[in-house]
Amino acid sequence: MTMQHTPHNYSRRQMLQASAAAVAAGSGFPAAMAQGNEMNMAKIILGSPAGTLMDLFSRRIADAIQPAYARNIIVENRNGAGGQIAISAVKAAPADGTTILATPSPMMYLYPYTYKKLPYDPVNDFTPVSLGAVFDVGFAVGPMVPASVKTMPEFFTWCKANPGAANFGSPAAASTLHFVGSMAARAAGVDLTHVAFRGTTPAILDMIGGQIAAVCAPVGDFLPFLADGKCRILATTGAKRSRFAPNVATFQEQGYKDIVLNDWFAFFVAAKTPPAHVQRLNAAIKSALATPAVIKALEDRGLEPRWSTSADMAARLKSNMAQWAPIAKSFNFSADS
Repeated sequence: MTMQHTPHNYSRRQMLQASAAAVAAGSGFPAAMAQGNEMNMAKIILGSPAGTLMDLFSRRIADAIQPAYARNIIVENRNGAGGQIAISAVKAAPADGTTILATPSPMMYLYPYTYKKLPYDPVNDFTPVSLGAVFDVGFAVGPMVPASVKTMPEFFTWCKANPGAANFGSPAAASTLHFVGSMAARAAGVDLTHVAFRGTTPAILDMIGGQIAAVCAPVGDFLPFLADGKCRILATTGAKRSRFAPNVATFQEQGYKDIVLNDWFAFFVAAKTPPAHVQRLNAAIKSALATPAVIKALEDRGLEPRWSTSADMAARLKSNMAQWAPIAKSFNFSADS
């Protein structure tokens, strides 16, 4: 469904770190950037609440790219409208590289097909800077669902026997997380009600509190709740099993052949930002993603650090848009903007 990736292993991370260090040492990147940098303040804007996976990711990167990119970098959480407020703020900002968008992928490649009045054009209003991280999506259940239910087919059997409780939550309507659950239900011939939340955390809290049956979210968002048995993941969306949940079978393994998804977080700036600023920010992000502390912080939450060129990020976005257009159309779903 989307581009797949090969998970990092430790030796690969070591090679990446060594390579990045060699490039930095050979080019004098950190010192040159700091000495020649005239940017005093920059900000990263995101549409997710504080404490979310997207927020953690953004703050780690912000800390790691200063002072190389700007002397001071702040993170602003502009919540609301499924991320559209944050994205619109970056669109309207001066195209000088001081305002950076950190966003999950659905707001860029899926919203154009699910919102009738989207206030931005993902391709024409922004310049991609770099990919930041990739991750698998998980489908998990809480205490409302009996402990004997351990797979997606078993969950849908339970749903058929308990139609009043057949529901699942996601952080936003019209997102890939929404569609993953709906695609699985459609394949199983089950009427599964979707409940949209304002963020992943409230959805998961309602699930572990027994208010809803299940949640579809990034695998990393479930990790803090797995150890004590508050929830259990029934499936993941990767082409291979997630190394963060190796005992959980993928949707493909369980018979849902069309559900293969490797989602992403990425960075963008306003269109017409000078290429020099884009290149400097891209280089700073590349250096940050090769930093052991950043790698560990992201991997502790189920994220795979992943850098790309601006051109590669643009190609990925267009490819994802082409792949998801027919899926969104098949559901005939329209969200209020």
